[in-house]
Amino acid sequence: MDSAGRKVIVCDNGTGYIKCGYCTSNFPDFHFPCMVGRPLIRSRAKVNNIEVQDIMVGDEAQKVRQMLEINYPVENGIVNNWDDMKHVYTYLFGPKKMNINPSDAKILLTEAPLNPVKNRAKMLEVMLEQFQFHECSLAYQAILTLYAQGILTGVVVDIGDGVTHICPVIDGFCLQNSIARLNIAGRDITRYLIRLLLLRGYVFNQSADFDTVQQIKEKLCYVAHDLDQERQLALDTTVLVESYTLPDGRTIKLSGERFEAPEVLFRPSLLGLEVKGVAEQVFKVINSAPMDDRRKLYKQIVLSGGTTMYPGFGTRLERELEKLYEERILKGQSDKSAKNVICIEAPPRRKNMVFLGGAVYANLVKDTPAQWISRRDYEDQGIERCVQRLNQICPR
Repeated sequence: MDSAGRKVIVCDNGTGYIKCGYCTSNFPDFHFPCMVGRPLIRSRAKVNNIEVQDIMVGDEAQKVRQMLEINYPVENGIVNNWDDMKHVYTYLFGPKKMNINPSDAKILLTEAPLNPVKNRAKMLEVMLEQFQFHECSLAYQAILTLYAQGILTGVVVDIGDGVTHICPVIDGFCLQNSIARLNIAGRDITRYLIRLLLLRGYVFNQSADFDTVQQIKEKLCYVAHDLDQERQLALDTTVLVESYTLPDGRTIKLSGERFEAPEVLFRPSLLGLEVKGVAEQVFKVINSAPMDDRRKLYKQIVLSGGTTMYPGFGTRLERELEKLYEERILKGQSDKSAKNVICIEAPPRRKNMVFLGGAVYANLVKDTPAQWISRRDYEDQGIERCVQRLNQICPR
C-alpha cells in the first residue's frame, strides 16, 4: 500500500497471459490466459460441472474451450480489441479474482515496445473512467525486466506467447529506433508442433487441442545446440524419443519434433517467413546502437518471457551470436575470439521478469505523484493533457 493506504497493483498484459498482483509480491498473485470465449452453439451446456456462459474469460474459458469460439484481445503484444479486453479486466478486478475496489487503488500497467499512441489514450480512459482507479501509470516491459535484474543497461530479448521484442536499454532509457520486433513466439511454436505431429500421424485440432499441444511443448521441447547433430541423432537412434499421455489416455511419441518446433525462433523460414531469426535480430539491434555502448550491450543480454525457458535456448543464442561476431566483426581473425565478449543472462524467474520489475518500480514510486495520472487529473485536464504527461513519465 502507499502512504494513503491505497493498494498498489501491477498488471502485465501479455498476449497469452495476464500476470497481476500487488507491488509487495515476489510473484504474480493472479495468472491466467488472456482470452475471451463465446459459445459455438447457444445452449446452457455443462462441461466438468462448469456452465457455459454467453461470455467466458481466462482460465474458465480455457477449461471449456472446445465449446467456445476463442478470441485473444491482445495480438503481438498490442491490445486490438478493447471490448474483449474490458471483459478480461472485469474478470480480473471482480470477485472471481482480485475482488478489489479500484477507486481505492492505483495501477501500474506494462507496455510493449512500439505500442500505438492511441492505445495509451484508450488505456487511460478504460482505467480511470470505466474502472475508476484512483491513479494509473505505465512502464516499458524491457526496462522493467532490467529493474528485476538490478541493472539499467542491457539488451532485453523478450519472447512471450505472441511476439518477440529485442530492446536495447542504456542507463534506463530505451533506444526506440533500434528496437526489433519479430512476430514469432510461443503460439507459433505450438501451431508448428501441431503440423509436425500431423506428419507423424497424430491429428490435433488447432483450437480444441491447442492447450494439450502447448503442454506437450512445455514438457518435452528443447532448443538444439547443434541442429545437424540433433537431426542425425533423431534419424539414427531412439535416444530422443519421449512418450506423452494425452487426456483421453492415448500415448504419443515424439523424437525430432522436440527440437524442430522451437527451431522456428532461429529459422523463421520453416514457417514460410522471409525474416531473420532471433540471433540475427539481436546482432543487428546491438550494432545499430551507438558505438560506445555496444560492448556493454553484448555483455548484458537478458532473456525474458516464458518462451525463453526452453532448455538450451540461452546457450544456442550465445553460440549463434559468437559465430556472427567472429564472422562479421572480427572478420575471421584466428587470433581473436568472441568468447569473452558476449554474455547471456538467463534468470530462473524470467517467465515473470516484467511483473517482478514492475513490482520493484511501483514500490519505488508509489508515493511520487509526478509518476502517476490521477482520476482527478483526467477529469480536470482532459485526455490529451494526461497522455502528454504519460509520455513524460514513460517517454516514447
